[in-house]
Formats: sequence, C-alpha cells, structure tokens
Amino acid sequence: MISNFWFLGTIFLLISWAASYAESEELHTHEETNKESPLDKMVSRKISASLNKHNHDDMKKEEVGADCQAYKGDIWVGGLSAILVFYLVILVVGAWAGWTRRGKEISQEQVMLAGRDLGLFVGVLTMGATWVGGGFINGSAQGVYSKGLIWTQAPFGYSLSLVLGGTFFAKKMRESGYVTMIDPFTQKYGKWGALMVLPAAVSEIFWCAAILGALGSTLHVILHLNDDISIIISAIIALCYTLFGGLVSVAYTDVIQIFFIVIGLFLALPFAMTHPAVANIYEAKLDDGVTPAWYGSVAPHEWGGWVDYALLCLLGGIPWQCYFQRVLSAQTSTRAQLLSYGGAAIALVMTGPSVLFGAVARATDWSQTDYPCTPSGDTEKLVMPLTLQYLTPPAVAWFGLGAISAAVMSSTDSSLLSASSLIARNVYQKVFRAGCGEREVVVALWVIILGNCILATTLAIQYKDIYALFVLCGDFTYVMLFPQLLLVIYWSKANTYGSVFSFILTVILRLSVGDKYLGLPAAFSFGVVTASCPTVEDPDHMCEGALPYRTFIMLIGLVVHIIVSAATDLSFCMAEVDLRWDFLNCYQKMGSVIVMRNTREMDTPVKSLKPGF
Repeated sequence: MISNFWFLGTIFLLISWAASYAESEELHTHEETNKESPLDKMVSRKISASLNKHNHDDMKKEEVGADCQAYKGDIWVGGLSAILVFYLVILVVGAWAGWTRRGKEISQEQVMLAGRDLGLFVGVLTMGATWVGGGFINGSAQGVYSKGLIWTQAPFGYSLSLVLGGTFFAKKMRESGYVTMIDPFTQKYGKWGALMVLPAAVSEIFWCAAILGALGSTLHVILHLNDDISIIISAIIALCYTLFGGLVSVAYTDVIQIFFIVIGLFLALPFAMTHPAVANIYEAKLDDGVTPAWYGSVAPHEWGGWVDYALLCLLGGIPWQCYFQRVLSAQTSTRAQLLSYGGAAIALVMTGPSVLFGAVARATDWSQTDYPCTPSGDTEKLVMPLTLQYLTPPAVAWFGLGAISAAVMSSTDSSLLSASSLIARNVYQKVFRAGCGEREVVVALWVIILGNCILATTLAIQYKDIYALFVLCGDFTYVMLFPQLLLVIYWSKANTYGSVFSFILTVILRLSVGDKYLGLPAAFSFGVVTASCPTVEDPDHMCEGALPYRTFIMLIGLVVHIIVSAATDLSFCMAEVDLRWDFLNCYQKMGSVIVMRNTREMDTPVKSLKPGF
C-alpha cells in the first residue's frame, strides 16, 4: 500500500507540476515566445522565396489565398469510392485474420503478440507498414517542400533506427521473453518501472490523434468531406478489427496496406513529375549555382539544431512500443532482427517517392492547376494529397488516395494496440491488479483500446494543433526512454533509485528549456551558436541558433542514472548501509551478501550478484 501511494503520488506531482508550469507561462505576454528567431526568419525567407518562384500571378493568389485551407467544391465521387473500397477490404481482411484465431486460448501473448508465431514475410511487411505511416509519407513530402531534403531527417533517421534497434536491442528483448517494451523496467524496478509508460503510451496516443487529424484534413481538402466524420469513421474501422483480432488482425491488414502504399505512390510519381505545371526539379539552384534548391541548406548557426533532430530520429526511434511489439512477436530472436532489417529496407525504399513528391510540389506552378493557390502555411502539410489530386490522372489519384489512407490506418491501429498494451500489462496488471489472470488483463486491454480510441479521436477533432504535443512526446522518448532502455538492458547495476531520479530530472530539464510549440519560454538555456549571416541590408548581421539541448538533456539523464545507481549500489552492497534505509526496496540480504532484489529477466530466480563493480 505504501509503495502504491508513493508511486501514484509521484505521477500526480509530475503531472501537476507540468500542468501548472504550462498554465503559469501562458499568463505571460507572448512577446518573447512569439518573437521570430533568426532561424525562423531564415526559413520563412526561404519558403517565401521558393513560393515566389512558382507564383506567376501574385494578385490572383492573394485574392484566393485565404480560401486555400477551406477550399470548397463538390464531393469527389471517385475518391470517395476509393476510400470506401479500401476500408471495406481492410475490414474484411482484419475480421478474417481475427477469425482464424478463434478457439485458441485467450492470453496476453495471443492478443498482444499474435502468439509469437508471425511468419517472416508478414512480420517484415507489418514492420514496414508501421514505420511507413501517414506521418512518414505526408511529413516527408511537407519537409522537403518547406525546408528542403537536408532538413527532412525523420524518414532517414527513423529508418536507420530500425537497424540500430535490430542490432543492439531486438535480440536481447526477444530472448528475454518480454511481452511489452516496459517489461524489463517493471521486472527490475517493480511498480516504479511503470513510470516509463507515461511518455511511451502518451506518445502513441498523441501520434494516433495527430495522424487521424491529418487524415481528416486531407479528406476535407481532397474529397470535400466533413473532416470530423472522416476522423470518426476511420477510427471506428481501425477500432473494430483491432478489437476483433489484436495484433494478428493489425499485422495482416498491414500487409494489404503496404501493398496499397507501394503501388499507389510508385504509380503516381511518374505522372506527377511529368505534369505540364511541374518544372524540372533539378533546374532551380541554391545560391552556389550547383546544388538543387529542393536539397535545402544548413546555415552555420543551425548545425546544433540539425544534429539534435538527427539524433532524436536516430536514437529516439528505438524506444517505441509499436516497434517492439513486432520484434517480440517474432518466433525467434534471429527472426526479430530480420524483421527490423527488413522493415528498415522498406522504409528507406519508400523514403524515395515520399521526398520526391515534396520536390515535385516545390517545382509546381500551382496557377496552372485547378487548385486555387500555392500551398503555404497550414496547407503545406497537405502537399502530398494535393499533388496526387491535381497532378495525376483521376484513376492514378484513386490509387494514390488509397495509399495515403492505407498509411494512416496502418499507423492508427498500431498506436492503439501499442499504447493499450502498455497500460493494460504494465500499469493495470503490474501496479493495480498484481496476480490477476490472463483473461482479466485481456478484457482490460479491450476496454483500454476503446478508451484510447475515444481519447485519440476526441483530441483529433478538438485540437487541431495536436501535432505540437506529439513533438514534445517525441522529445520525451529520446531524452527519457532511450537512456533508460539502454541502461536497463545493458547495465546490471542500474536500479530503481537511478531510474526514478533520472526520470524526474529529465522531465524538469526538458520542460524548463521551453518549447515553442507549446508556448513555453525557456527558464534557462544551454547556450547558442552564433555565426555570420549577412543580408543586403546588414552585411554584418549575426544569427543565433540553438545548441543540441535535447541531446545534452539525454546525456545528463544517462550520467545521472549511472551515478545514482552506482552510489546506492556502493552504499548498500559495499558500505553495508542498513537496509532499513532502502526506501524503494531494491536490495536484499542473501547470506552475508547484499544483492539487488530483482533482475530484468522474466520469471527467473534472483541472481546472486557480486558486490561492487
């Protein structure tokens, strides 16, 4: 009871502190938070310059510019039929996959991991489909369109993160027989390990909300459907087959979805590139006269931010439950690694058409199309579906729209099941209902899936800037979960004291450095990079850019975790401090030796660890 009290109290204090901090900062004037940084100004100038190149009729664009986001028109019956056909196919395949598992014992492994018997072919495709989701495709196109290829680190970083995950984590996790990514934490740190569910599950839920919102905006612009209705219908379909069959339904629908994605994008790309309104994507150059404009550039003062985002994608792409759910469903540890490498190959291949669509949109003179204005501002996120609709024939756009919907659905179902699995197993079972039966956990999982679906759908409808919250949660997976996962897997001396102290410290540091998406000003800074960025008006102008502060916080959390864990281990195991001071119940006495009470291994006796290092 006491440990439950401390655990819930810690969570409550963390959430209350974060909420009060955000609320108090909102009371400040937005003079500083809304002030445009030199980086933002530079990016804004680049976007404006790029758009001006495509703008042959500025007055006309200004007149219709306000109508870009809410462009009206008749419902596109052909596109609507594509969505209906695709949704019907997905629903049938998901129901069939779940039906094939009828009669089998209902257990956590069966529902969450498809009984750990997914074939290699299905496993690789579901891994690829999970990564090549709606955010991957639409975000890559938007990134190239707005900032250039060099700033579009996400598809490359997240693809390579599968290689790192497969090499350093997949084999160890699968050999240990875990059911979720958080299992090693709760196994070793007890109920305190469930703290890691907070950033992991919340990130999945916000990601689900973000892509549902993106789908609603897409169908509103392309099909002229009500976006709220589109969001609700898509969520209900994903919910139905996820509830019906668990991971096996998700996996088999992913197979269909990845085929839609591949066929749709590769079929549409040649038509888009050869459209009369599209110039040669290699024709426009940067100031050096050699580099294609759509490659983009990184100014000297921007390298800190660039490195930060690159490492965030590369290392922060590892600690995601949707990834480890596939890894842990593999039949063997070797196959778990192959799933990772195969998924990485699919993601890298699909990066090609995704970024090229962004380059095509950038090279398009939109005044020669039926779309009333050049995508800018909020409509930049729609460059992918706009390119499909207005630069390809209707039949090709039909398949392309199916590809986008497939990408969104493959991410939605995965996020729902992943987040719900973490909460059902690592919070409900480990914290509140220790010792409950398998069927009770599965029933709780179904209820939590329903609740998470309602929550994500509500967020997608009510909060159009939900992407900002996802960005912050993406930071959390990098600065908090990656060092925690690294140490719990690779360092036997890591303990609850180091984990909890590091967790709380990184939360405080991350929120204290501020976040422009949430309007949080910085309470302190790690410093800035200053470099010359001359302009016509001011040849001596100096620009400032951020240092890689996310990486600094991640490293601080890693070092603090090591120091605190080592200090407590020395205190209890070597200095033989009385165990009554072991508030978190980490150690026990075995004969004449003090050893750690738990290891990360599943259902194994406590190992006798030698004292010291």
